[in-house]
Amino acid sequence: MVHARQELYRQIAQKFAPQSKLLRTWDLQGGISAQMTALELDLPDGRMQKLVVRCPHPEALRQNPQAADQQFRLLQVLAAAGLATPMPFALDTSGKILANPYLVLEYVEGALDFAPADLDGCLCQMADHLAAIHQLDGSRFDLSFLPRQPAGCTEAWWGEPAPGEEAFGSERIRQAMATARTPAQRYPPVLLHGDYWPGNVLWRDGRLAVVVDWEDARLGDPLVDLGKSRLEVAWIFGLEAMETFTRHYRSHMTLDEGDLPYWDLCAAMRLMRIAGPDLAEWAAFFAPFGRPDITEQTMRANYASFVGQALAALVV
Repeated sequence: MVHARQELYRQIAQKFAPQSKLLRTWDLQGGISAQMTALELDLPDGRMQKLVVRCPHPEALRQNPQAADQQFRLLQVLAAAGLATPMPFALDTSGKILANPYLVLEYVEGALDFAPADLDGCLCQMADHLAAIHQLDGSRFDLSFLPRQPAGCTEAWWGEPAPGEEAFGSERIRQAMATARTPAQRYPPVLLHGDYWPGNVLWRDGRLAVVVDWEDARLGDPLVDLGKSRLEVAWIFGLEAMETFTRHYRSHMTLDEGDLPYWDLCAAMRLMRIAGPDLAEWAAFFAPFGRPDITEQTMRANYASFVGQALAALVV
């Protein structure tokens, strides 16, 4: 089985770089919607090159058959705009090598960092880049192929309660959201990353190297992205860090933030449903990254404080 898989990647390497030699492959973390595999090639001119093969999972393709094509087109736009994203090299939808569509992307050297030496500096860099994403000039770059963000946050809290969500205080969030005013679209829709959190940012020598996992990108209200990012930063680094991140983002953007508590609560419902009942497992994820201080208790406390602030400021 392993040999057969290697042969498929050898064929991909040959398709991308004829007469190259595949030296090795290794799996990468690619999110829940894609399989990511790194390839190292020996090129005919003697240079070495690393690539990434990104294969959307069948469920992602079932929900959006154009997922691979949309991601490829988006990455082309982002590269042309000079944002810190992987360069897209090729898209194969033929089914001749792999049954499902796949992308061939640039491999960017970098690593996750959940314990940065300069936390404020890293948060400012993250905020800078989120603002740059939201400020992408729609008159220069065609993003009409992307889906639109719904007017409300039905995607985050619709449906039956998820297992374990009552431990997050979901009932009071649901009650508040049921009577909250649905935000109006106050500005032209902007590009949203859709999942902009420290786990989708790679660092090199203290600098933001690349933002990955663009499968949730869409067009919509920038406060949707900001709410998700604020919660993720608070969950991992605490509310003071969240305020630093938010303050620096605001220095780049002029927004009416009256609806931010609404989108904060949407983010809270989304994260609660993703996390599920076993927060201890989530906390354990951070330990190998030098964060044994992140525990189920700290995550619940940070989450509760974040939700409390949002509920207190929610416009109904």
